[in-house]
Amino acid sequence: MHRTVDRVTPRILVVEDEPEMAALLARGLQEEGYAVTIAGNGIDAMMLASETSFDAAVLDVMLPGMSGFELCRRLREESSGIAILLLTARDALDDRVRGLDAGADDYLTKPFEFAELAARLRALRRRDLIGASRLEIGGLQIDLTRHTISAGGTQLRLSRTEFDVLRLLAENHTRVLPRAEIIDTIWGAAAYIDPNIVDQYVRYVRKKLEGVESPARIVAVRGVGFQLIADSR
Repeated sequence: MHRTVDRVTPRILVVEDEPEMAALLARGLQEEGYAVTIAGNGIDAMMLASETSFDAAVLDVMLPGMSGFELCRRLREESSGIAILLLTARDALDDRVRGLDAGADDYLTKPFEFAELAARLRALRRRDLIGASRLEIGGLQIDLTRHTISAGGTQLRLSRTEFDVLRLLAENHTRVLPRAEIIDTIWGAAAYIDPNIVDQYVRYVRKKLEGVESPARIVAVRGVGFQLIADSR
């Protein structure tokens, strides 16, 4: 079911197979100002995503047929710009890592308060603030609209959070960014975030930058944080 909305209204896809939970999420998100579309499984979600450009998606991990992890991976392949939040009843570290590896931007463990879910989504939405359309550091070109990086004729697409980490470092390349500042800017909920998540995403971005012919690279400053620099050649 689709609704006609103003273009500035953020569109969100909720994938939840429990009707009562789906209805509760839809009602709360509509009150938050979202245009909500609900799917009960991964196949329906992919069909909806092929027809509509969603700004964000809330995915239950335990779905019939296609898991939330697999759905997350497929949505990320189709749209690197979509913000993805995973809902899971499990709090095991390997599940959280698996979700992040699949391309999720954040995760929330059930049971949760809707206020926290809304706050997490607001933090993800703040990343869409209007700004320049392109950044360039040492030959590394960052397209803020298409969420891509390129250099030397090579183009790489990043997950939403990987892109935001790289963008933040590029926008502040003249200084070292402390981990706490990166967490506050990217995740917006320092009380709930393990500081090691910054190091994890820096490793992800570094790995993808290895295949780009650019002197720009991320360096670590022990006890402080990270900086994107461009080596002279």
